[in-house]
Amino acid sequence: MELVACNPADPFDGAPLSSADPVRAPAPTLRDRACGALLGLAVGDALGAPAENMRPSEIRRRWGRIEGFVSLDPAGTDDTEYAIFSGLLLARHGSALTVAHVEQAWHHWIADLDEGPFRGAGFSERGTLENLRRGLAAPISAQHRHAWSDGLAMRAAPFGVFAAGRPLEAARLVTIDGSVSHDGEGIYGGRAVAAGVAAAMTGAGPAGVIGAALSVIPMDSWTARSLRRGVVTAQRSYPDTLTMERAVRSSVVIGGYPWTDLAPEAVGLAFGAFAAARGDFRASVLTAVNMGRDADTTAAVAGALAGAVQGAGAIPQEWGAAIGPVRGSCLPSMAGQHILDIADLLVPDDLPETAEPPEGRPGGTLSGTRPGHDPQAAS
Repeated sequence: MELVACNPADPFDGAPLSSADPVRAPAPTLRDRACGALLGLAVGDALGAPAENMRPSEIRRRWGRIEGFVSLDPAGTDDTEYAIFSGLLLARHGSALTVAHVEQAWHHWIADLDEGPFRGAGFSERGTLENLRRGLAAPISAQHRHAWSDGLAMRAAPFGVFAAGRPLEAARLVTIDGSVSHDGEGIYGGRAVAAGVAAAMTGAGPAGVIGAALSVIPMDSWTARSLRRGVVTAQRSYPDTLTMERAVRSSVVIGGYPWTDLAPEAVGLAFGAFAAARGDFRASVLTAVNMGRDADTTAAVAGALAGAVQGAGAIPQEWGAAIGPVRGSCLPSMAGQHILDIADLLVPDDLPETAEPPEGRPGGTLSGTRPGHDPQAAS
């Protein structure tokens, strides 16, 4: 796929968000939005990985402002690998997905494999696996100290791709997926991201994406409050990008709290970056990266939202070309899978570009994917 960078007007000029697609004409196709959402997730993940858990001042001392990959060998993290994991599961079961399917997949692909110490994932995944290996079942498997983490939000975009134009369905499906590993605010974070991507998939602009995200979570929840604060702060006028980023970060981050993987925080920062950039892909992910904290996840979420709004053509070509098959650094069973294969699976070849995926069927088959990669081999 050829990816072409776009050069929109200054995204930080304080103009209000529009409910219409604000950037490109003609509108991207459904498949192009699917590729944009999932490749955007992987690009954001790889861009943000070196800055994870860093403060903006630390980022500036080390690299200045990050404007592209700062690693000679960029790669995604658990964000991309778990998105592939959930995407394969969704491709197999579609709207018929059940908690039992999800729990079985966690056992089959992760918990029951004899591969030594679990590596490269966050606290919520570790807690879930410990519970599953003790014989606990969902939803008790999600009862651990990090059930509020952003581990579901980071893998939620495939549900929005599958349920294009159906935010409620996207939220329902990601809740089923998340019930094995998350609870409360952790679930709300996943619902917000899945619904936002679902709205973007059928042409909603930034205002519509944000509205869809807020529509599927309790308005008095921590996640909703953080999301609103981040977005409102982002829409104000600022003299420069650095001032804007400081304001958005301050509006969302709980100062002094040691963990950076809070779902309400990560979702608030990601939607704030997306709103500040008015849906522009490059500005969305770089804003998220340069705010630090859980930078791989915030940039992955912002990239998924902006990629679904603008399509894959908005992703700079050199960024997209750097994303290869995942290495299994977190999930060995996912090694060799490519994130774009998931887009192929979730948007079937025979689906009209303006149609919604039929209820109750997967978004594609486990065939016809990128040469050399067989998703069925991992299932």
